[in-house]
Amino acid sequence: MSSSTTAIPALTLAEAQSRFSAGHGYLAACTLGLPSRDTVAAMTADATDWAHARVSAAGYGDIVEEVRGSFAELVSIDRDRVAIGSQVSVMAGMVAASVPDGAEVLCVDGDFSSMVFPFLAHAHRGVTVRHAPLADLAGSIGPATWLVAFSLVQSATGAIADATAITAAARAHGARTFCDTTQATGWLPVDASQFDATTCHAYKWLCSPRGVAFLTVSPEFQTELRPNQVGWYAGRDPWASCYGPEMNLADDARQFDVSPAWQAWVGARPAIDLFRRLDIAEVRDHSVGLGDALCDGLGIARTGQAIVTWPDADGGDVARLAAAGITASARAGRARVAFHLWNSADDVADVLTALGR
Repeated sequence: MSSSTTAIPALTLAEAQSRFSAGHGYLAACTLGLPSRDTVAAMTADATDWAHARVSAAGYGDIVEEVRGSFAELVSIDRDRVAIGSQVSVMAGMVAASVPDGAEVLCVDGDFSSMVFPFLAHAHRGVTVRHAPLADLAGSIGPATWLVAFSLVQSATGAIADATAITAAARAHGARTFCDTTQATGWLPVDASQFDATTCHAYKWLCSPRGVAFLTVSPEFQTELRPNQVGWYAGRDPWASCYGPEMNLADDARQFDVSPAWQAWVGARPAIDLFRRLDIAEVRDHSVGLGDALCDGLGIARTGQAIVTWPDADGGDVARLAAAGITASARAGRARVAFHLWNSADDVADVLTALGR
């Protein structure tokens, strides 16, 4: 694990919960996380400082580096293995551009499009995208597979990939692994070092502003990737990379950096710091416990997930939840609810009442 950030006291689950102003009835962390009071205060103060000409580009750069270190610690990887950006699709697009002509990429059938479209866009180079059910992904890896691209937690269903089996099968066939942890990091313990590369957008379970995303990459896989979205921030010394004609990229994962949307990173600093100080296994147990309790109430099998879904083709259940003041979502013909830090047993009871269970 990275030890590049300053050691500070851990947070209990109760302490973390107390930092959110709202959350009862909000079951949509899988769509959009809620900001803590610390994030709101940081962004408000920054807007005031900006209006009064008290900010600087270098100061924002320091904030980005602090967040990079906090995220590295959160996902158990060295900070020099972390690149920053704004969107998962941009990070995936860079990986897709690095797939050799004619190679095979294996994706999950029904995975989020940001982990599928970037690879499909390279069909003109002969890149073949094959899809397999999540449960069969490990067994579907073959000798022709160059890359396995998958979400650790599926957006539509909340199903959790068997990362151990997938990475073992990929190694056995000489394939690389690229894992999207956007629907996992923040409630499920994540060890980014077990994959060749990962990506994560922090605006969901990590409760950050939209526009804060990460890529992690192993030293070995880095040599096979083409940094095709390079700009000044990917330079060995960004402030010496503002003008051409020479390009001197960073030696580590920073060569994949995308210039940050500064204000978003101001809000991410307290958000990522909060989660790196938590026992994520405790967050998982809290969230899964509520999810399983809802499954019991709905009379469906427990899933051991923070995201619970059930068939709702006509949207009737989601409409009933909305009428009761409960924020949920509809995906792929299913009702979808998510349990996070701010939720409690009262939310489970309210869902069951709204659905007449």
